[in-house]
Amino acid sequence: MVIKVYIASSTGSVAVKKHQQAVVGFLEANRISFQEVDITMLEEQRLWMYRNIPRDKQPEKGNPLPPQIFNEDRYCGDYEDFFQSKEDNTVFAFLGLSSQPSVKDSES
Repeated sequence: MVIKVYIASSTGSVAVKKHQQAVVGFLEANRISFQEVDITMLEEQRLWMYRNIPRDKQPEKGNPLPPQIFNEDRYCGDYEDFFQSKEDNTVFAFLGLSSQPSVKDSES
């Protein structure tokens, strides 16, 4: 299973940049392996992301903003969903992961 974080490397939005940094920083700090997918560089990936976000998570106007989080092809959520799962201490369930990686696992 690969966690994919869809980001925009060139965005004029300070909020989007901060949200992307918060998600990526949390994943790195918790040693959760993930792949960044830059939708500003890969048109095909951007379109895939748009198509695979559930209709009820689509904004009323415009396109969904990054970061958007997937586990392989399964949509996990956006920054607001991620933030709420952090607040509820349910990030691993949110990401579709069974448990937190232990230090022992990462050393072997």
